Amino acid sequence: MPSHTPTPADTDAHLVEHRVSTEQVYQGNFLDIRRDTVRLPDGRHATREWVLHPGAVMIVPLLDDGRVVIERQFRYPMGRVMIEFPAGKLDPGEPAMACAIRELVEETGYTAAEWARAGILHNAIAYSNEGIEVWFARGLTAGTRRLDEGEFLEVGAATTDELLEQSRRGDLTDAKTLTGLLWLQNWQSGRWELDWHRVP
Repeated sequence: MPSHTPTPADTDAHLVEHRVSTEQVYQGNFLDIRRDTVRLPDGRHATREWVLHPGAVMIVPLLDDGRVVIERQFRYPMGRVMIEFPAGKLDPGEPAMACAIRELVEETGYTAAEWARAGILHNAIAYSNEGIEVWFARGLTAGTRRLDEGEFLEVGAATTDELLEQSRRGDLTDAKTLTGLLWLQNWQSGRWELDWHRVP
């Protein structure tokens, strides 16, 4: 009889919390806030307040001259203009790649001939289940932006070194963009691979 190989569920059992009950505290146009009662590994109960999120995408758009497309946008909770890669929330039932294609053209006007999915990041694991898929785009063609009503942002370009310096200075602090920059560095150096696909 073959021996049982422990699974992550087996080996992590002493850390896992189990939901006992859930309550929707707030439902807005964007945020869905829950308050759950959970059973801790030692059997006691605790409360967890968290944000249910539909997921999002972020795009690292590669220009032919080696630079990447970036945006500058005022983010109200921060009270300042932030440097970011293009990104956006998934619509209900929308595939991630379709969202990436849509968001790139809406926010920057660019379309891309080739796309590659890098991975996923979870940017607020203590209070949200939000997952942001990281996509790369190349073979860019400039076009017309289609910003949402009330959306104001500035599109520019930067080199990897410029973004690294902005990060060092504390000018670039957005978590998803920093993750995209990590992927960009490792792909450019040949340490990490991307599987490119052409888009008709």
